[in-house]
Amino acid sequence: MKLVRFGSAGQEKPGLVDAEGQVRDLSGLVPDITGATLSSGTLDRIRQTDPATLPLAPKGQRLGACVGQVRNFIAIGLNYADHAAETGAAIPAEPIVFNKAPSCIVGPNDDVIIPRQSHKTDWEVELAIVIGERASYVAANEALEYVAGYCICNDVSEREYQLERGGTWTKGKGCPTFGPLGPWLVTKDEIPDPQNLSMWLDVNGERMQTGSTKTMIFNVAQIVSYLSHFMILEPGDVITTGTPPGVGMAMKPPRYLKPGDVVSLGIEGLGEQRQRFIAFEGKGIDTSKSWKGH
Repeated sequence: MKLVRFGSAGQEKPGLVDAEGQVRDLSGLVPDITGATLSSGTLDRIRQTDPATLPLAPKGQRLGACVGQVRNFIAIGLNYADHAAETGAAIPAEPIVFNKAPSCIVGPNDDVIIPRQSHKTDWEVELAIVIGERASYVAANEALEYVAGYCICNDVSEREYQLERGGTWTKGKGCPTFGPLGPWLVTKDEIPDPQNLSMWLDVNGERMQTGSTKTMIFNVAQIVSYLSHFMILEPGDVITTGTPPGVGMAMKPPRYLKPGDVVSLGIEGLGEQRQRFIAFEGKGIDTSKSWKGH
């Protein structure tokens, strides 16, 4: 199944995509697509429902993030061998783990805000895992049983904040709108091999990233198992799993996003996203100079 959330931001309704590509309203069956919806029992109940009996969503509706009320938004860094090579980084012995703020999650086609005084905002097409069952100390050979499905994530990153400001990567990964998810949450029965999916990303129509989940260093099962030994994974948690080569930071010279740029990206079987990058227009603190309040 392809599950979606549609409607204005903060008021999304649950839906599914039928065989004709039309969005059907699921709000008569479930209140939303959240962790509470993603148990195997609830998914089976939705799967047994004839989509033709569900009302059509209004045409032209905005798509929200494909899963709502995300509690943990976890990310894996340097997880593609060819991406590690382009950055000159060593292959990690264990997964590199950081967090993206759940508050950065937006819809797949929403505008992305370049942070105030950012000069190094970058793109990353990634396969994201959505957890369906509570997982703790899970073995790798059982890990996929805890997965509800998969979606696309653009792991938008501010490289100065991430790499030049000290501490962990997190500060460059969770800025507002830095986590587009969707368009769909595709249940795992439709993605029999998550380690054989082609992926791509364009900036202003120019191909930047071309890759495959084949080159992941730690695969989906290993990632879920590994994380479950350090934290409890809850239904609805999202894990984004790293990016293939072609990021702006690795270009010579580096290339970063500016207001007006349009980023399009896709993963085989999981659909496509499209974001327009816009300038920050609100009030805020210049953290490079005023983080102590001076």
